[in-house]
Amino acid sequence: MDTHKKKILLVEDDEALALVYRSRLELEGFDIQEVGNGEDALSAAVAYKPDLILLDAMMPKISGFDVLDILRNTPETTNVRVIMLTALSQPKDKERAEQLGVDDYLVKSQVVIGDVVARVKHHLGIQ
Repeated sequence: MDTHKKKILLVEDDEALALVYRSRLELEGFDIQEVGNGEDALSAAVAYKPDLILLDAMMPKISGFDVLDILRNTPETTNVRVIMLTALSQPKDKERAEQLGVDDYLVKSQVVIGDVVARVKHHLGIQ
């Protein structure tokens, strides 16, 4: 296994969308772990130790905002990069995410996958 691969935890409950992102990110050379809800995201964040988390906001059980809050308050995950990828386009949602310490906030309807990949690379310091 290539130890230099950056690890991305993909948290998305829409399986079709998750597949698209996973395929593209793997093509870009990332190691991907995919989970479909907030509970699994929290356990995976500690076990998998991702370099970056792509986090959906709207999920069953635990929302992306709550996941972000817990990640930031957990010593093992407090510094992991988090990009929220969400259908929520309201300024108040973005403000809430920023107050919770998100690294980036992308609205699904306003970005294409190339934009997401570019932001991922930016936050991981990859040119």
